[in-house]
Amino acid sequence: MAAIQPELNYLYDLRENRRFQRVPVTLFGRYMLESRREYPCQTVEMSPGDMTLFAPVKAEIGEKVVVYLDEIGRFAGVTTRQTNSGFILTMNLPPMKRDKLADQLTWFANRHAISLPEDRRHDRVVPLMPRTLLRLPDGQEIIAKIKDISLSGVGLETDARPPLGTAVIIGSTPAKIVRHFEGGIGAEFDKPFNPGDIDEATRL
Repeated sequence: MAAIQPELNYLYDLRENRRFQRVPVTLFGRYMLESRREYPCQTVEMSPGDMTLFAPVKAEIGEKVVVYLDEIGRFAGVTTRQTNSGFILTMNLPPMKRDKLADQLTWFANRHAISLPEDRRHDRVVPLMPRTLLRLPDGQEIIAKIKDISLSGVGLETDARPPLGTAVIIGSTPAKIVRHFEGGIGAEFDKPFNPGDIDEATRL
């Protein structure tokens, strides 16, 4: 089967007279600023030459940043632009690492496009009683609405924006924040439920 080609943006590298394919990809990790402070992050778009990060603390333009992404490792670069939700990091990778990253990004993009079976998430259901309590590490308690729930995680409609990686309790279930989306957050349970435990009558 021929690989499905995703829609791509491009970053033009004037020095090497080539274009880098920029793909939408969500990878989780952490980044370290020049102050040596570390924060959780996730990628929004990435190419072999740069990455757009969703980040709780923005790096200054020109600041050197080190990023560690869970699935593909460590990258270092310089901040070239700030965005509404983070910043863009430009990298100058050695040819071998750049080519390897290009292959990895192509794989991630195609995996998403064709929904390979090993990457499908658990089926999600919408509960009949969607209200729950979101407890943050500082003791703050926030009423949230469950958007959907699966064996492995839950989507919550809330204005709260705990940083990615934050340990929380949803109802009585320990979880960590893994995603931000418009109008809410996504959390992954510390211990997935067993098949059959989740249905429309489930309350967290």
